[in-house]
Amino acid sequence: MFKSNTEIKSSKKMRIKKGDNVVVITGKYKGVKGRVLKAMPKANRVIVEKVNFIKKHTRPNQQNQQGGIVEKEAPIHVSNVKLYNEKIKDVTRAVMKEHGDSRTRVCRKTGDEI
Repeated sequence: MFKSNTEIKSSKKMRIKKGDNVVVITGKYKGVKGRVLKAMPKANRVIVEKVNFIKKHTRPNQQNQQGGIVEKEAPIHVSNVKLYNEKIKDVTRAVMKEHGDSRTRVCRKTGDEI
């Protein structure tokens, strides 16, 4: 059976997780800051708050009695966003740092825990 593009797993790990603050670095929404609502590591995509809106036509159902056109965020590729550090007001990268038996994500520029 053939795999679709969303099912192909990348060999690289995503350094961006759900809840991180990010900045869009390319495309129509370049420069927009937002929070990651959902991360999809197998597809290498993230859904960012208030970024990449699409219009979805919905049928009436129990939750939405009226139906109609709903605007929602669509996923964008993880390479189009960078991690944003509120303290230094700049983009940064996340690196893993070991503390004995445990590992934590830290900001590459400042060393603060993310």
